[in-house]
Amino acid sequence: MTGMAGLWNWSAAGLIEPERVRNALAGALERPVAEIGEGGVDGLLCDVYHVGGEFPTLIDVFLAPDEIAEETVASAVAVRLGTDILLPDDSLNPTRHVLAEPNGTLRLVHVDEEETDDGVERRHVRPCTGADPACAAGPGCSRPAAA
Repeated sequence: MTGMAGLWNWSAAGLIEPERVRNALAGALERPVAEIGEGGVDGLLCDVYHVGGEFPTLIDVFLAPDEIAEETVASAVAVRLGTDILLPDDSLNPTRHVLAEPNGTLRLVHVDEEETDDGVERRHVRPCTGADPACAAGPGCSRPAAA
């Protein structure tokens, strides 16, 4: 088995059924993906649950592979699901994310987050242009980077 990177935390636009998310992830990675608590799968586990906000489907991928970039997999899953997926970027700015679009495009955006009892709700997605107040408030946005 190849190395494992750990945990990916994504948010998808729309309410998407957990089985559909796991199937899209399995197709993108060409390997089985199991629900948390299922036995018999070597490696990837995926927990899917719902909250409010514009990205109400939260996707946690455990034992994620390290031989392929997270953004690449998120883009492939966004295409398979036909919906936007948000994932954290590598800056230190907590409002900045990578948006994987259903056409395969990756771009940097800012999003407002609110902690709730059910999980993090995300709203108000806007491009990372360097002019947004979130760009000025946090590190990593002095100039927009290509995703």
